Amino acid sequence: MGAKQLSNIEAEQFERDGFLIRRGLIEADLVGQLIERIDASLNPALAPVEFEADVHYPGAPSSRWAEGGQTPRRLLHAYGREALFRQCATHRGIVDTLRTLMNSTNLMLSQNHHNCVMTKHPGHSSLTSWHQDIRYWRFDRPELVSTWLALGPENVDNGSLLVIPGSHKLNIDPGRFDAALFLRTDLDDNAELLNTAIPVELEAGDVLFFHSRTLHAAGQNSSTSIKRSIVFTYHTIDNEPIPQTRSAVFEDIPIGDIS
Repeated sequence: MGAKQLSNIEAEQFERDGFLIRRGLIEADLVGQLIERIDASLNPALAPVEFEADVHYPGAPSSRWAEGGQTPRRLLHAYGREALFRQCATHRGIVDTLRTLMNSTNLMLSQNHHNCVMTKHPGHSSLTSWHQDIRYWRFDRPELVSTWLALGPENVDNGSLLVIPGSHKLNIDPGRFDAALFLRTDLDDNAELLNTAIPVELEAGDVLFFHSRTLHAAGQNSSTSIKRSIVFTYHTIDNEPIPQTRSAVFEDIPIGDIS
């Protein structure tokens, strides 16, 4: 059975806010299979893996040899890991939604950005400061959309995403970002913007679609359970990665007809 067609109201919401949540888009059976496969890949951690110590975010262990330093943060290269993750990346409900939001039937999946399983473990999770994903991506145009599939409850307690509605349309002066291109929290102009932030609360099977210019952040996991999410990024075929940049290291995947 196909996913419910995207409504005009939902498409307008994405255009206005820079993000959209589609509830229950992924069926429970697939969610269960993904959780089982992810847990088998976490213990022991199946390479390629990025650990909490590698990200150097606030709250992360100082090194892989510090307490919690080998806590997995991301299982990398999800699309190439196995067929189950490819099934997720090319899910009919996700692809149909993307084609409407991006106004194109010719989509490409980036193997260079996101393309991972995001995990947050109790006790040793770091927080992610405010940023736009496009800050370190290099494409002809800053018009990409990412999908975030929740495999369980996501809320403020376990480190859910926070977003600033409409921020994908803002032209923010470079001086409002720090050297790592995170939004500075010591400026009054930024404080006013941050006051408009809202949490993205999700349940298993919900999918968040968000624009590459949408400002977002995430907190630490203060719950007692691992949070698992799968994240992919897509662009239209005419919006190419710039050669010899990190956006062009691995070949992108054409998303063709979906049965």
